[in-house]
Amino acid sequence: MTEEIERADNDSPWKEILEAYFPQAMHFFFPETARLINWERPHEFLDKEFQQIARDAEQGRRYADKLVKVWQIQGEEIWLLIHVEIQAKSEDNFAQRMFSYNLRIFDKFGKPAISLAILCDADPNWRPNQYSYNYPDTKLNFEFGTIKLLDYQNRWTELEASDNPFATVVMAHLKTQQTSKKPGERKTWKFSLIRRLYEQGLQEKDIRNLYRFIDWVMILPKALEAEFWQEFKQFEQERTMSYVTTGERIGYERGKQEGEQSLVLRQIKKRVGELAPEVQERIQSLSLVQLEALGEALLDFSGLEDLLSWLKSNITE
Repeated sequence: MTEEIERADNDSPWKEILEAYFPQAMHFFFPETARLINWERPHEFLDKEFQQIARDAEQGRRYADKLVKVWQIQGEEIWLLIHVEIQAKSEDNFAQRMFSYNLRIFDKFGKPAISLAILCDADPNWRPNQYSYNYPDTKLNFEFGTIKLLDYQNRWTELEASDNPFATVVMAHLKTQQTSKKPGERKTWKFSLIRRLYEQGLQEKDIRNLYRFIDWVMILPKALEAEFWQEFKQFEQERTMSYVTTGERIGYERGKQEGEQSLVLRQIKKRVGELAPEVQERIQSLSLVQLEALGEALLDFSGLEDLLSWLKSNITE
């Protein structure tokens, strides 16, 4: 079970969508850097190289990283480090971590990387974009590109008019944030965003890719999820096209549950410390709805006793 949880977390929807539409992501979020690149030459994801510099990276945080080799229009090779910070809260040492990764790439591979960050948090004031120190004989000012998804709230009309896949990605992310305590409203937006994919006349593979992202991030309580799926099947039947299969649906529901398990377990360990194997197994046996309820309840936990009491009160042996 643990191995499956780790795999679900590593196969983050952000990593998947970045790989599927990397040039579009660059044009959408970082157009100045995108203009440096010769997109007629293939880009290459350097996953093995990134693992070499990130082995001792902080465990348990939620982010997606991609190291990518591209070619400049002038013919020179450059590396891009794309970091998606998915964590819900701002992080004090974020800029230092961006500098550290950039330095490790240069140290190990002799390549200066262009470092870029996509911030998914909800704090409008958290906008890290540099790491610096200043001593009489030594100074450093490392700056990196940053975009904040929250800023697109005021550009909704622009997002709706865009045919870039990342307009859909941003819309799904923002509506997920805005409906955290409003599952009925989230269901409405989820259906609307997926219907929009069909109305845009996208190819089948693009509908599948973007559907998977929307479905993965816009998690619904089980009853509403079942309602949504019935309505969605009817919608597809009316258009005499079916791009999303039941098998695909079940697989992603399982992936969401494993991802939720991984997140809740990390949050619990931060709150109450390491768990006994039997306690961890009980948590891993919870349904998605139960995991969501536990995720909310643990905000009030002060120790292990609170967790055990919650499990006893809410879970039937």
